[in-house]
Amino acid sequence: MQKNYTKNLSVLLLGTLFISTSGVLGRYIAMPAEAIILCRAFLAAIFIYIFCRVQKISFKINSAKDKRSFLMGGFLMGAHWVTYFYALKLSNVALAMLSIYTYPIITVFIEPFFSKKKVDRIHILMAILVLVGVYNLIPEFSIENTYLQGILLGILSAFFYALRNLIVKEDVKKYNGSMLMFYQMVIISVLLLPTLFFSDYSNIESQLPWLLLVALLTTAIGHTLMVNSLQHFSATKASIISSIQPIFGIIIAFIFVNEIPSSSTFVGGSLILLTVIIESVRSKK
Repeated sequence: MQKNYTKNLSVLLLGTLFISTSGVLGRYIAMPAEAIILCRAFLAAIFIYIFCRVQKISFKINSAKDKRSFLMGGFLMGAHWVTYFYALKLSNVALAMLSIYTYPIITVFIEPFFSKKKVDRIHILMAILVLVGVYNLIPEFSIENTYLQGILLGILSAFFYALRNLIVKEDVKKYNGSMLMFYQMVIISVLLLPTLFFSDYSNIESQLPWLLLVALLTTAIGHTLMVNSLQHFSATKASIISSIQPIFGIIIAFIFVNEIPSSSTFVGGSLILLTVIIESVRSKK
């Protein structure tokens, strides 16, 4: 039992680490957000398709209800990515990633609508800690402040991500995680096809190495590991444990793009990290 828990937690944290690379890669790629997402989803779909074929994973969807669920999951994932990448462009890696991690708060309060579980009081306390952490990130309350705009977009992105995880939580009980991610990537690609006519793809060739990296490392591997972890953790627990992602992201951003967080960012990040430690210990017990 102990061995299985350690393995499952390691998979969740490894997936979180890979997903954390999205912040730095998003800053590196000199393309509009919607163009990045289309290329990312299309390339990731290819990588995941090859993996599924090699592993002989079925692509069959069993019912019309499940098809609707897949479609909704793909739409929400696409909305999450687009708003997140705009948050990155308007603020910085630390603020964008930390603001997204209001999604454990959102998950805590909406998960009971998707299952019979009641809201755990300790989760409410941890949600408040995350909220206070995010509050410390905001430099000033002015709607004209681009950092505040980035944070608000990050919170909207968090809402889409929380809904998507709760929908996928039901699907992952019946389908392979890689297969689920393949369909989500296809759906996102189809939904963003119209951007080919109005967005700027002129420098796609020079950005291709970074696009391939974000498609393979961040998306195909990272998000698939995250989806698979939902077989072993509730959406709330997985979201709280994976709140360590901004910490990973800040460290990666410091190493590769020399972004140095402010003191208030450290305070907010510390509060978020505290919730990760508490929930990791609780879920282990």
